[in-house]
Amino acid sequence: MRPRRAPLLTLLLTLGVSTAEARVRLGEALPAHPWTAAEREVVVVYSHDCGDLGDLWQAVLASGLPVRAVNAEGVPSPAPAGLAPWRGEAATAFARKLRVGAYPTVLLVQDGRILNAWEGTFKGTLN
Repeated sequence: MRPRRAPLLTLLLTLGVSTAEARVRLGEALPAHPWTAAEREVVVVYSHDCGDLGDLWQAVLASGLPVRAVNAEGVPSPAPAGLAPWRGEAATAFARKLRVGAYPTVLLVQDGRILNAWEGTFKGTLN
């Protein structure tokens, strides 16, 4: 079976918004970051102890949007080929300013503001 690209709506429905757990506030502007913002983009904030993020990375990359990887909490963890993760104290400060409650956190950002957020372990499938 050949994998297909996940449309943005499918990605959002699969990830959903866990309002009970999410502390990231929708509508807020992203804190300062080192990349040039796109009109619409996906930001993945993760740490070294997230486990296997292969399915999550695949779903996020399949969205067709620019993807920003933020490796927080000081222990380097890889991102998919072609993504240069932002690491270090500034990346951790970024996650804390967002009030990330769990890693990984996936943000859909439009015009610099958080449009949708998801936190936790990814177990969804994109069919």
